[in-house]
Amino acid sequence: MNEGWITTSASSLLMVLVSAIGVYLALLLFTRLAGLRSFSKMSSFDFAITIAFGSVIASTLLSKTPALFTGIFALAVLYGIQYAVSRSRRMFPAVEKLVDNEPLLLMVGHDVLAENLDTGRMTVGDIKSKLRMAGVTHRDEVLAVVMESTGDVAVIRHGDPIDPWLFEDIRGADKITAARRAAS
Repeated sequence: MNEGWITTSASSLLMVLVSAIGVYLALLLFTRLAGLRSFSKMSSFDFAITIAFGSVIASTLLSKTPALFTGIFALAVLYGIQYAVSRSRRMFPAVEKLVDNEPLLLMVGHDVLAENLDTGRMTVGDIKSKLRMAGVTHRDEVLAVVMESTGDVAVIRHGDPIDPWLFEDIRGADKITAARRAAS
């Protein structure tokens, strides 16, 4: 049996402690500089960057390579990229379109939109689960189900006042307007 799998040395523990404190301080500083969006999930790009942060942190804490300062530099680069992309998204619609997924209408009233489910790689079972999680007890309550650009699913109920501005960027939003007219 190889005891190296379950034992460690005091120096290894000390290096993990020093690395953890260094990475923590770097995260605190970079998050303050870059803003709260650093760990948001506003787009799939944000989610991917958050995963990359975790990978760099884990590598820095638990192995000799990358060294602490290399790991901190890698975090700084990722924060810089995220900051630049988020600023570019606001300034240039083409960048926003490139980086962000378009929200997708999955269901209108009782009708599940099979083609959009295929596009979103979802099943009817996924929709049922999201409806239950939203507290829906009958399909008559549902005006629409939307897969957001983050992959989250929003359930919009009948009876709530609707501001068309909220739905103008959703692929298939015209079906919501038609369903509301039909229900009136």
